[in-house]
Amino acid sequence: MSTGKTINSISNFTRFFQENQERFLLFAYSYLKDKAEAEDVVMESMVALWETREKWGDDANLKAILLTIIKNKALNHLARQQTRLRIEDDLTNVHQRELNLRISTLEACDPYKIFDSEIQQIVNKALEGLPQQSRNVFILSRYQNTPNKMIAEKLGISVKSVEFHITKVLKILRLELKDYLISIFL
Repeated sequence: MSTGKTINSISNFTRFFQENQERFLLFAYSYLKDKAEAEDVVMESMVALWETREKWGDDANLKAILLTIIKNKALNHLARQQTRLRIEDDLTNVHQRELNLRISTLEACDPYKIFDSEIQQIVNKALEGLPQQSRNVFILSRYQNTPNKMIAEKLGISVKSVEFHITKVLKILRLELKDYLISIFL
């Protein structure tokens, strides 16, 4: 069958395709590993061959030309697939790193430290608003574990005054920390 007749006559072109279709499909499928994609590539290649029929001479090897077109379209398809997979891998890696960061951050999070930090800020703010003598007595008693008798001697006040100042500060702190007291006891 001469190429000119094959390529210029739709009936000859159809017969050429039907006689070789299975071979072309197997060729495309052997690389694409997807029957539907192989069929699409073969059909697109046939259309491309038909649309460029004016270029081919009577002695052109249509099978080789069509296999070359199929090869190039399959290569383009695989290159797009490779790019898509690379992008998906990159996205997966980004999501995995983000997930790992969130997990490690949450694992490192100590609610007690956060809670203690908030309470400590409230206590510090309350202590700053106290008279100097009450603040000194409380700090010596609660932060430095100094006995009441030693506080009294150190500040030149009576033990009863020390107890009064501690009671006064504790009352103020209870009011300031009322929302936290239940949680503290639990």
